[in-house]
Amino acid sequence: MKALILSGPEALTIGEWPAPSCGPNDVVIRPRATGVCAGDLHLYAGRSPYAKFPLVGGHEICGEVVETGADVQRCRRGDLVVIEPVVGCGRCHPCRHGKPNCCANFNLIGLHRPGGFAEFCVAPERNIHRVPPGLDPVIASFAEPLTIGLHACRRGGVMAGEYCLILGAGPIGLAILEVARLRGAQVVVTDLNEDRLAFARELGAQTLKADERLAATVLEQTAGDGADIVVEATGSTKAIEQAVDLVAPGGRVVIVGLVKRGVGVTLPGLDFTRKEVNLLGSRNSVDCFPEALALLASGAVKYPKVATHIPLWDAVPVFARLHQNPAAMHKAVLLS
Repeated sequence: MKALILSGPEALTIGEWPAPSCGPNDVVIRPRATGVCAGDLHLYAGRSPYAKFPLVGGHEICGEVVETGADVQRCRRGDLVVIEPVVGCGRCHPCRHGKPNCCANFNLIGLHRPGGFAEFCVAPERNIHRVPPGLDPVIASFAEPLTIGLHACRRGGVMAGEYCLILGAGPIGLAILEVARLRGAQVVVTDLNEDRLAFARELGAQTLKADERLAATVLEQTAGDGADIVVEATGSTKAIEQAVDLVAPGGRVVIVGLVKRGVGVTLPGLDFTRKEVNLLGSRNSVDCFPEALALLASGAVKYPKVATHIPLWDAVPVFARLHQNPAAMHKAVLLS
């Protein structure tokens, strides 16, 4: 089959890749819309700590079922579905305790298994979710990033009336913004890019420039307390390190962004203890897809309108452009 093949950093080509085989519990899908996320750009740049080349990326997948295994019961040919990309092993400690997103044998469609940047892809039936009737495939492809926003807000326990500071207005930051807003929080988003901040304002957030005045401004806005919750969605070590300064005593810091393997961050030890900060990691999601699809179908989530539609086989120069300037598009969605 035809696929976008990443054979190494910045080495993306259109080529032939083995077509997927369908096991008894598998579903083969023809992707219709696949989002490009920061993780895909990390793969392209060679910054992902998990990449083994060559690979076929793309894990934000909405597509049509074209084949089902003999034991598949929940979907049939012609169904429009989205794929939950994390395939847990079911045996390790995290999987046994309901956290397949932290699987010790972590396996991601679009990284360890071929993803949606191809004519076909395959996933276990348990990772398939049917799209509500009438939902456009492009909008449905936002289910996966929206689940990351849902999981981050669940991890942080975001509540109505809280001052929720989101570091980063990229696609994941916007997903977190939408969920926090729907939970009734006072949402404030920071970024260096004014275009991203402008779109965050369209979605109902207050925005602050991520400059040297950020901490002082947050303290001014919170009567000297700091943010009830800080959600880091940049993958910047500087942003992670600043989070303890930005959060209120007894508050929560949720780290969503990824840093490169082996890269450390330095937290202010005294303030970490003095403030009794709750520091939480947030990785992918658990049991969030039904809620994400329902929110998208209801129209309550607006940020899919940020999508730039690009034909899949025209995507090679798009990756090169986004590698040079990640803010060149708010969100690319590849159509096939």
